[in-house]
Amino acid sequence: MNRRYFLGSAIVAGAALRSSALASANDTVRVACVGVRDRGLDHLKAYSQMTNVEVAAICDIDESVLNAQVAAVEKAKGKRPAAFTDLRKLLEDKSIDAISIATPNHHHTLQTIWACQAGKDVYVEKPCSHDMFEARQIVAAAEKYNRIVAHGSQQRSGIGREVVKQLREGLIGDVYMARGMCYKQRDTIGHKPEEPVPAGVHYDLWLGPAPQHAFTQNRFHYNWHWFWDYGNGDLGNQGTHQVDMARWGLGVKYPTKVSATGGHFMFDDDQETPNTLSASFEFGYGGAKKMMTFEVRHWITNHEAGIEEPSPQNVGVIFYGSKGYMAVWSEDSGKYQTWLGREQTSGPSGTDLGNNWANFIDVVRSRRQADLYAPIDEGAISTTLVHLANISYRLGRTLHFDAASYSCVGDAEANRMFRRNYRKPFVVPDKV
Repeated sequence: MNRRYFLGSAIVAGAALRSSALASANDTVRVACVGVRDRGLDHLKAYSQMTNVEVAAICDIDESVLNAQVAAVEKAKGKRPAAFTDLRKLLEDKSIDAISIATPNHHHTLQTIWACQAGKDVYVEKPCSHDMFEARQIVAAAEKYNRIVAHGSQQRSGIGREVVKQLREGLIGDVYMARGMCYKQRDTIGHKPEEPVPAGVHYDLWLGPAPQHAFTQNRFHYNWHWFWDYGNGDLGNQGTHQVDMARWGLGVKYPTKVSATGGHFMFDDDQETPNTLSASFEFGYGGAKKMMTFEVRHWITNHEAGIEEPSPQNVGVIFYGSKGYMAVWSEDSGKYQTWLGREQTSGPSGTDLGNNWANFIDVVRSRRQADLYAPIDEGAISTTLVHLANISYRLGRTLHFDAASYSCVGDAEANRMFRRNYRKPFVVPDKV
């Protein structure tokens, strides 16, 4: 941040005071929603339905989006939230208890760090970081400023809890492998020309840490996912949920070996990230090893294990064990089913969507970090799997990862890709 927006030591001192009490009276949690187009609308809806939770402010760099949602909240709740285009100005408001981030991926870590420094608790969408370096910095900030920071991994507040309980209790025996899938019937994005920035769009704020680039519609709303400067492809977009579920179910943390191949097939358009990707992860040195595979598919395909039939998409995780297998539907379906024995007899099943935002608010009130279902440190580990797979794909070779040194063994080129170059003043610091 430049001097104009620097919050100073007084804010940091305020964070210590706010760690045990809300800024607002009568136990009302005052939340600011940041980024309110697409996924951000789910954030607004979730908080608006909670008792003693107020959407006190909204921030978006697109004034047309911002104004529409401010008006919608005012109409529904009878009170107009404060409106901001610059998050740094919003963070100066000491009455805000928490911020809920649904901005593009390349903003997640820096905005979370700013919020922690300002004494705010944070709910941040997946993936919590844009690269490997940021995955460590976001956790460091949460710890240093003693903030509640939740990751947008909904299954950890829903069906995932029952899934992991059943796996740990041995329902399908010794679990040795998980297969994640992300198939969505995504069409071509075509080619879009450079054009003037639309009226009311604060483009410099939208770019934030990313390199300067002329405005195009394909690099803006939603399609930013398919450019390396802002997104992480569909593995980092939808796939982060299923990578997290697979890793959690296997009971593993960092992989020792990562290999990914794929490409951009069928369409001639502006997309940079692969629309088809196959990644493999190995876990464990010596002893019992475990394996995870993940596949991104973008067009017409079959279903596996009946996941999400008859929907045209196929998003979920399959766990394989010595006594059977278990299929877990996407976080939006919140469902699992098991098949047991050589005969593949139908076994236990369940459905639970849960509410990740409600759990976040509960912990904001209680300050009991252990009660947070989707803590940022777990989200950060899962996010590193996404980054390692993307690095393997981009370099075209297998990576051997050492968790102790947080590096790829003998691969300086891969290690250089752990951290991007930042456009000043939007810099994720070495020391938070």
